[in-house]
Amino acid sequence: MNLLKSLTTVSFLTLISRILGFIRDLIIAQYFGAGMFTDAFFMAFKLPNLLRRIFAEGAFSQAFIPVFIEQIKKTKIDNKNINNENIKLFISYIFGLLIIVITCIIIFGLIIAPKLTLIVAPGFIRNTYLFNVSTHLLRIMLPYILLISLASLVGVILNTYDYFLIPACTPILFNITIILFILFFHSYFNPHILVLGWGVIVGGVMQICIQLHCLWKINLLVFPKFIFNNPAVLLVIRRMGPAVIGMSVSQISSIINNIFTSFLTFGSLSWLYFSNRLVEFPIGVLSVALSTIILPSLSKSLNDNNYDEYSRLINWGLKICFLLSIPSTIGLIILSKPIVITLFEYGKFTHYDTIMTQYALITYSIGLIGLMSVKVLVIGFYASNDMKTPVKIAFITLIVTQIINLLFFHSLKHICLALSISISGILNAYLLFYKLVKKQIFKLDQEWLKYLVQIIIATSVMAIVLLIILKYINKWEEVIMIERILRLSFICGIGIFVYSLALKIFGFKIKDFSYQFNKNILIK
Repeated sequence: MNLLKSLTTVSFLTLISRILGFIRDLIIAQYFGAGMFTDAFFMAFKLPNLLRRIFAEGAFSQAFIPVFIEQIKKTKIDNKNINNENIKLFISYIFGLLIIVITCIIIFGLIIAPKLTLIVAPGFIRNTYLFNVSTHLLRIMLPYILLISLASLVGVILNTYDYFLIPACTPILFNITIILFILFFHSYFNPHILVLGWGVIVGGVMQICIQLHCLWKINLLVFPKFIFNNPAVLLVIRRMGPAVIGMSVSQISSIINNIFTSFLTFGSLSWLYFSNRLVEFPIGVLSVALSTIILPSLSKSLNDNNYDEYSRLINWGLKICFLLSIPSTIGLIILSKPIVITLFEYGKFTHYDTIMTQYALITYSIGLIGLMSVKVLVIGFYASNDMKTPVKIAFITLIVTQIINLLFFHSLKHICLALSISISGILNAYLLFYKLVKKQIFKLDQEWLKYLVQIIIATSVMAIVLLIILKYINKWEEVIMIERILRLSFICGIGIFVYSLALKIFGFKIKDFSYQFNKNILIK
């Protein structure tokens, strides 16, 4: 399996999804602005989104994939060829487990929705209407947790069998659904913001449906079975426990930040959301794609006791993170204002909203290298079935985050919350790296110093060129949307070209990243 080819495919589709996500956010900003109603939606979506990261994309997949690969390997050894019936039985048990657990969570959440709103956004109690709208949106979107969890399970199974294309398309379909709902159905809801809640639910349904055909093609489409005493299922549950705690710690930090934000002026939550979306762009395009691609490969390497392969995979992933995160950080900082104006300053989104979002974007960008590297480093632990170390580190970063909030919240306002995330991301990456090296299953290769020098010099050249261009291309708020888009596209294109050219001049070769996973692959 050519990892670079798979990474390119997933990254390209993730890029399309992120672009559609920006179009979605642009439409949200234009139709609803950055105020009370958008704050209500972003708050209400926060809890389902956090639970999604725990059950769908985080702890579950990291616990499930190593066990799933162990089951495939065991079945293949016992039967020479893979016995799909045993695998199908295991998958049906996992489907049943997810449905039972998450349905109970949803029902409980629906019952105590007002209390959840009070916990997550206590500042909203000062406005009864805002509080009620937030609670209503929360109730609408809670079932999304089950929908996205099932969709993610199907996606993980397909990824393990090297079917990366369709799972990577599901976020595209999700964004298109929400965009269409806003454009065609917003006037049918009162308040109009409710259309976003129903768009999320329908988008979740679509994410499941698009993948079922692929699951059927590999003969793994099964009905759920509610039997939980299977040894492999129990192993997933045991391994998932520490991972849930670890993921929960990072999400608790996000909830606490949300609590702080609810006491700020209306619009603060929206400023943080829009700026975070911009920083999540490179993280989503690269890091999530990387973790999707290399977790199965890491697990296979460790199953075969091939620690050299494991170490090379981690090095490969980290190098790609640095290759994109360093120039992305500088680019986002230099172009922060033009980016926000181009994407969001329309309709009800004011120039003041632009400035506030820009401040948050600059602050978030500082931690980009850490936030991206964590995505690779943490799966190094999960692939080796070490769930406890990331949990301990997550607790440390949680404490650091909240100390920063307590020290600087009153003076820096919403900027403080972005700062705490950035610092904790860098600290998290450093501690994960330190512990992974200490486990003696990973070491940096000898090319890192040369590699970093190449990136830093190329990024510096790019930064100088961008600053020169911005001296001549200014007054962005005075031009129409199409001219803004053309300007930004031109500048970004020049930046990418200059960075790539500088890398080439200083000896960087893209063929060095054409990583071929040359092993006896368990799954064909």
